[in-house]
Amino acid sequence: MLSKDNTIGFIGTGVMGKSMASNLLNAGYPITVHTRTKGKAKDLLDQGAVWKESVADISYSADVIITMVGYPTDVEEVYFGAAGILANAKAGTYVVDMTTSKPALAQDIFQKAKENKLYALDAPVSGGDVGAKNGKLAIMIGGEQKDFDYLAPLFEILGENIILQGPAGAGQHTKLCNQITIATNMIGVTEAIIYAKKAGLDPVRVLDSITTGAAGSWSLSNLAPRMIKGDFAPGFFVKHFIKDMTIALESAREMELFTPGLALSLELYQELAENGEADSGTQALIKLFEQK
Repeated sequence: MLSKDNTIGFIGTGVMGKSMASNLLNAGYPITVHTRTKGKAKDLLDQGAVWKESVADISYSADVIITMVGYPTDVEEVYFGAAGILANAKAGTYVVDMTTSKPALAQDIFQKAKENKLYALDAPVSGGDVGAKNGKLAIMIGGEQKDFDYLAPLFEILGENIILQGPAGAGQHTKLCNQITIATNMIGVTEAIIYAKKAGLDPVRVLDSITTGAAGSWSLSNLAPRMIKGDFAPGFFVKHFIKDMTIALESAREMELFTPGLALSLELYQELAENGEADSGTQALIKLFEQK
């Protein structure tokens, strides 16, 4: 049974991972961390986390390994190869990839983990920087029921909407559904703010009316106010949203699905990134509309 004597290894301490690891520390779990840039882990180390110099170091010393990195290529790098998690974790270790990545890659990790007597789950999240800080993430999980049950105490610290969606890869597929929904929603949120301003309305008062009605959404409640304030700090990077939408569009095409809203949103965000906003938050989409 999982206990607070079990060491949790955390790889990737960016905008989301940092807060997630901090919540586990605050809950009393011993945490070891590794990230490409040690400075990004400083706050966690000050809280009591233990630094590990490499993926291999963190892998053979942890009972549970959580990864929260940027791109599928990063996931491949930390899991596969002689210096990766799968080659260095001791038998019986649980590995949880919380990066938004490719469903097929999650399935590959699961199969290789099983061959090495490891237990793997894919568990991407939604909720942005606010959800990560407050421990209120939605966590979408793929894998086996027994492994989900074993790690439930950890997931309950990180989020509050925690659902096992199916076998390996199901968590990633569910997260892609989430990103497809957000993709067109962000266009609508942006157009609504631009429209309100053009009509001579106070966009803050407009939000007071429409966030509680049928138009309500997380993006409308949380990102529209940032748009109005001109706060484009990343709760979720434009470049990472482009990555997610690209994966979703590729998966949709493999299933021969028609997704014009997703394709349009990806095109707009790619243009936004080309304008120098790749490291801004997704709410920076309004800048593109203001220029047109």
